[in-house]
Amino acid sequence: MVLTTTSSDGFNYDRKSELKALDDSKAGVKGLVDAGLAKIPRIFIHEQQKLNKATSPGDGSNFSIPVISLEGINQDPTLRARVIEQVRHACESWGFFQVVNHGIPVHDLEEMIDGIRRFHEQDQEVKKELYSRDYTNRLVYYNTNFDLYQSPAANWRDTLSCVMAPRAPNLEELPTVCRDIMIDYSEKVKALGATLFELLSEALGLNPNHLKDLSCAEGLFFLGHYFPACPEPELTMGTTQHSDSSFLTVLLQDQIGGLQVLHEDQWVDVTPVRGALVVNLGDMLQLISNDKFISVNHRVLAQNVGPRISVACFFRQHLPPENSSRLYRPIKELISDENPPIYRETTIKDFVAHYYTKGLNGVSALEYLKL
Repeated sequence: MVLTTTSSDGFNYDRKSELKALDDSKAGVKGLVDAGLAKIPRIFIHEQQKLNKATSPGDGSNFSIPVISLEGINQDPTLRARVIEQVRHACESWGFFQVVNHGIPVHDLEEMIDGIRRFHEQDQEVKKELYSRDYTNRLVYYNTNFDLYQSPAANWRDTLSCVMAPRAPNLEELPTVCRDIMIDYSEKVKALGATLFELLSEALGLNPNHLKDLSCAEGLFFLGHYFPACPEPELTMGTTQHSDSSFLTVLLQDQIGGLQVLHEDQWVDVTPVRGALVVNLGDMLQLISNDKFISVNHRVLAQNVGPRISVACFFRQHLPPENSSRLYRPIKELISDENPPIYRETTIKDFVAHYYTKGLNGVSALEYLKL
């Protein structure tokens, strides 16, 4: 595989063929790093990274993401009410928060990170067997950049993807090197999700089971990201700025850092907290809450250290028939003559199809649903 690098003159640059060469190698970004590249291929260069810093959002070092403890919320009604208020504030103002005392042991979090590391660092020939861009039929697959052919520039990461609910894959479909921890961790995240959706429902002024009754917690889409160390991190991104297509995302990140959230036009670091999980609201929750809760842009910086490893669990249905079985619209209890619906109705299937077609271009997928 020969790719044009940052030091090339560009006269022989054929972007489409170079994207295909990367894709056909089935080795991902890690394959490039393993080959000893000192310059990143041109397909990874983000033009906005070259812009004058003055045109970019400011430094958000004076902000910090809310951290919420879930300890005792089922035993103490007063404490639960306080936590619901913290969740409401985070969802209205940030769209992001971290949770601690969430019930998943630190050992399990660390083993999940190690499992994703084992998958991406195993023998390439074994990994290639799972390489695919079949997003409509496969439950388990690995590739680099789901939007490789749609995005203006590729991101410096590879991903293991798996639909874990409502219909989990057969055991033999899951990678042997991380099978057990994927199953165990996913079950624990589903239980945590049930708790979070109760708190979100109450923070919206609804019955605790309202969001669960809308099947918001039914689907779980698992993404195991691997961000290798990058020789020229100032020219590319680990993940371009975007908002999520989910109702809710629960993110486990290692201690390297690099995740940032756009808050009040400033990029704020989501500093890793040992034992914590990052929770962010997705576009679908912003839609059904009629903008009461927000889904915000976030990104991952490329870095010259690594690999950075993270596990994102998206709460939403991913495959048919579940992803087309229900129409979602703003919740009727949250709309009125003074607060009319902002969005038209959609199925998860149609919304995700639009999301995948546009790629991570920084423009909210909700824009095309506005009334």
